[in-house]
Amino acid sequence: MILDAARLAFANLFAPETRSVFWKVIGLTLLALVALWFAVRELFVWLALPWFDTLMPGTPEWAGWLTFIVGLFASLGLALALALLLAPVTALIAGFFLDDVAEVIETRDYPDSALGKPLPLVAAMTGSAKFLGVVILGNIIALLLLLVPGVNLIAFFLVNGYLLGREYFEFAAMRYRPTAEARLFRVKHRSTVFLAGLVLAGFLAVPLLNLLTPLFAAAMMVHLHKMLSARDPGFSAAQMTTA
Repeated sequence: MILDAARLAFANLFAPETRSVFWKVIGLTLLALVALWFAVRELFVWLALPWFDTLMPGTPEWAGWLTFIVGLFASLGLALALALLLAPVTALIAGFFLDDVAEVIETRDYPDSALGKPLPLVAAMTGSAKFLGVVILGNIIALLLLLVPGVNLIAFFLVNGYLLGREYFEFAAMRYRPTAEARLFRVKHRSTVFLAGLVLAGFLAVPLLNLLTPLFAAAMMVHLHKMLSARDPGFSAAQMTTA
């Protein structure tokens, strides 16, 4: 079931119906990074370079190359920072288009079922912030655990598997269920959701491909929620609260 959901989600990434969402996410991400580049660069020129000149007063004109070197290293540092921000920024922007991805899948692959309800604007913004937090937290943990041999890779998959599985499955479930019921449905099927999250963590670990993680994760969890709902048609929140 998990592999079927992953296969269908991967095929969905390159389907004609989702290309517009794909290019929107990539285009807006690049625009955001370019804007961030110029904003931080101008801030550095405005604040840091005058401070450097004050720190070394009376520097002869021939030593002006020091300022150039400082600016060069600052640009390289900024480029590295933007590279690290690429995945989080993509996650933030993609969060606003996840309902579009879900609707395409529901319309094309489940024509006999009712469409899910898009999340309200506030809920969508909250979800985008949560997705961003998940990606940032996962990257921070991954960087920290690189210093712990034998633990880093396992911890990376376990942490990201849990976080990604939880957040994206609840997104898919909340299109059909109230928030509380969606969370309880995830709890009931937490083992399956966690294993699916490990697949998402593996996707996240692939450079460049990881930029598509939000779109892939949303599609995969829509399929998985549909499959689990078909297997568990009698689920209700009352069952869980009284269990």
